[in-house]
Amino acid sequence: MQELYREIHTYLNMEEEIPFKTFDQYYKKVIDHFNSHADEFEEEDVWRGLFISENVMSNAEGRAKEEKGSKQAKKYKKMAQRLKLWAQNFAGRLRQMGYTDEQMNARFESMFEEEVK
Repeated sequence: MQELYREIHTYLNMEEEIPFKTFDQYYKKVIDHFNSHADEFEEEDVWRGLFISENVMSNAEGRAKEEKGSKQAKKYKKMAQRLKLWAQNFAGRLRQMGYTDEQMNARFESMFEEEVK
């Protein structure tokens, strides 16, 4: 999970967008990891899962709008839809742990500033 978290931070700090192929590969790694391990996530991994899913989902939605009508636009929309479900899952789990929406938003924003090694 740490590797995926480090990778999303790298992408978020880049000046230019990554190509579709790289985006798709990262998306597939994320989905595979979530499908295989999300049930075992400790609290910190739930936070990281939320951060990753929200950011990739948001990026996929933006790319789908830019690529409107293309084959890739459909793929980006599908990615966003799947990641939205994961984001909802992780947010729900954090609520069950006792976090409020305000606390989640504050922590989420602070995660952008984290030094990730």
